[in-house]
Amino acid sequence: MTSRLTSEELAGEFANATADEVVNAAVAAKLAFPQYAQIVPEQKASFLDATAGELLSLGDELLERAHHESGLPIARLTGERGRTCGQLKMFAQLVRDGTWQDVRIDAADSTRTPPKPELRRLLVPIGPVAVFGASNFPLAFSVAGGDTASALAAGCPVIVKAHPAHPGTSELAAQAILAAAQKTGMPDGAFSMVHGGAEQGMALALRPEIYAVGFTGSKAAGRALFDVAAVRSRPIPVFAEMGSVNPVFLLQGALEERGETVAKGYAESLTLGVGQFCTNPGVVVGLRSAAFERFLDLVAGHLAEVSPGTMLTCQIEERYRESVEAWSRHHLLRPIAPHRGTSTPALFATSGASFLCDPDLAEEVFGPAAVAVECESEEEMLRVAEALEGQLTATIHMAEADGRAAEKLVPVLTRVAGRIVFNGFPTGVEVSPAMQHGGPYPASTDSRFTSVGTAAILRFARPVAFQNAPENLLPEALR
Repeated sequence: MTSRLTSEELAGEFANATADEVVNAAVAAKLAFPQYAQIVPEQKASFLDATAGELLSLGDELLERAHHESGLPIARLTGERGRTCGQLKMFAQLVRDGTWQDVRIDAADSTRTPPKPELRRLLVPIGPVAVFGASNFPLAFSVAGGDTASALAAGCPVIVKAHPAHPGTSELAAQAILAAAQKTGMPDGAFSMVHGGAEQGMALALRPEIYAVGFTGSKAAGRALFDVAAVRSRPIPVFAEMGSVNPVFLLQGALEERGETVAKGYAESLTLGVGQFCTNPGVVVGLRSAAFERFLDLVAGHLAEVSPGTMLTCQIEERYRESVEAWSRHHLLRPIAPHRGTSTPALFATSGASFLCDPDLAEEVFGPAAVAVECESEEEMLRVAEALEGQLTATIHMAEADGRAAEKLVPVLTRVAGRIVFNGFPTGVEVSPAMQHGGPYPASTDSRFTSVGTAAILRFARPVAFQNAPENLLPEALR
């Protein structure tokens, strides 16, 4: 593999897993599941804490490798490593306190007719999980990222399919997890990793030993995994987060009050990480007015000052260039900030009516490009909101004078998006118990769940009720 920064060959050879190696990993996970699922919470929490420690002990080696493989700055990767370790420690604490198991106990009542039985209910691990690393977060949404941490916390063995864009980074992270597993006495097969592409990924998702899939990436790949999992003889859930255009709605009072500030913030959000975030704000909506035109001019000015950045892969950069060139030729779009080549940002504008008649304008372009939608009225703005497919986020910028318009907009966006942001920007996803990172399809394949925050563990658990069970046969949490 070559460096995204210098085009020099990087050390290490990483062979795609053979069919037998995929089978062996899946069988090992199945054999480990009964033992790993029963490990006491403190030991499991120690494993997660130890994994965070092993990642930190890799020091600059991990950051430098990720830097060369992804082109992401060292400062960004340092923060991402902190987030990765923080997630692991967060789930360790969740395992210790046990609240994620959602224990429910109903006492028996023999005097009732018919008699009421005693019922005790809790969540248990679903089984071995296949996790697919993401291209844009080589640490936090990859081998030791949130999907892996939450599945391991639930008591599920994990097999990671490393992303081919950063195999060396993946290998280092996998070795850290395996070292932590050995130090804390985890069973063989509780964690493993395979290298490969679509062929290995599909083979893994089809293995009968796998009970769920965690995925972050494109809609095409996520949907392909979802479809394959659905036609198995025993279908399994695929929890795929597939990105969105994350619309930003600018209400008139906010534009007139602080248009310059909002324009600067929007340009920064659009170009953050060369636009390679699933929460990138690719659509901005406002009323046709002098204030909105002024906003677009200000954004264009900020974008003109942005230098080209290194995108994650050559393929992503090429797709971005092709998509922006197609927009440049689109008869319903006019350029506001023209594309200047390679990975530079671009902004186009269209009318609300045109946006509504061409669904392709609402398709995500992975990179720092956006479409501005100029609406003739608040009613048309609502129609634009109602026409949107499922989103990870939707943002409203409002002032006190915009209260009535916001009251109409919020219920519509609540139906469309998993997170509603007020007077801010969607890039930046806080890792916390209250975070929702997921949304109606195609933002994700199951809008009931999140891939960020403590609630992410619920993807990899299922409920079991015990009726009139002898206490010595109950799980510890139900006694």
